[in-house]
Amino acid sequence: MAIKNYKPMTPGRRGMDGYDFADLTRKAPERSLVEHIKKSGGRNSNGRITMRHRGGGAKAKYRLIDFRRNKREIPARVAAIEYDPNRSARIALLNYADGEKRYILAPVGLSVGNTVMASATAEIAPGNAMPLTSIPLGTAIHNIEIAPGSGGKVVRSAGAAAQLMAREGSYAQVKLPSGEVRMFNVGCWATIGQVGNIEHENVEIGKAGRVRHMGIRPHVRGTAMNPVDHPHGGGEGRTKGGRNPVSPWGWCTKGMKTRDNRRTQRFIVKDRRA
Repeated sequence: MAIKNYKPMTPGRRGMDGYDFADLTRKAPERSLVEHIKKSGGRNSNGRITMRHRGGGAKAKYRLIDFRRNKREIPARVAAIEYDPNRSARIALLNYADGEKRYILAPVGLSVGNTVMASATAEIAPGNAMPLTSIPLGTAIHNIEIAPGSGGKVVRSAGAAAQLMAREGSYAQVKLPSGEVRMFNVGCWATIGQVGNIEHENVEIGKAGRVRHMGIRPHVRGTAMNPVDHPHGGGEGRTKGGRNPVSPWGWCTKGMKTRDNRRTQRFIVKDRRA
């Protein structure tokens, strides 16, 4: 897939990039694998906004993705590569030998007609799922389970890939895209290869309206608010806030560490900042 550049016919088009969608082979999704999404607009069950800057956006149906890859030892043929409006990666439609259809994340190198399988004895090829015990060291992987049988939770966005670094006892060390090295149970499953659509990070959105189509609402600076609305608000003329950067509720931001999970801290071998 390549990035498409637009001619500057309007101010909004100037500097805007898009996809050419040359990698897609099918437009309409599989009807049996889509569900309706009920949008919350960032509000909880009481109607209060608990997640700011969310709302609106183009209508989209959710594609049911097989993150568990629990259909073992059954080969599947790649029937199509499709667009998914709910994620940055492309998805692949699989037709299993027993007739079932499922979606998976489409890795780099996977094309229509290829055969993939979830098996401990599968070959090292893009799209095959295997436990960490069976994957050779140094292999690029994605869609990794945090706990055995829980389904892939990490390394799922476009262009992402982790690397299996070492195995010792019942744990394997995996280097994540952030640079963090973390221990995973060797019984966890992962998919071989790098997630596709690697040019996603090079797309220039170009204008505010395109962000609204994504369901993201404007983010107002605290220094532009009144004192009643934000700790950085008020003052005569433009100010820098008068204190260290904080959230609207007074929590320190921009560099303050907020991680406090002692249960999983022991699994982190190397911090991403180290």
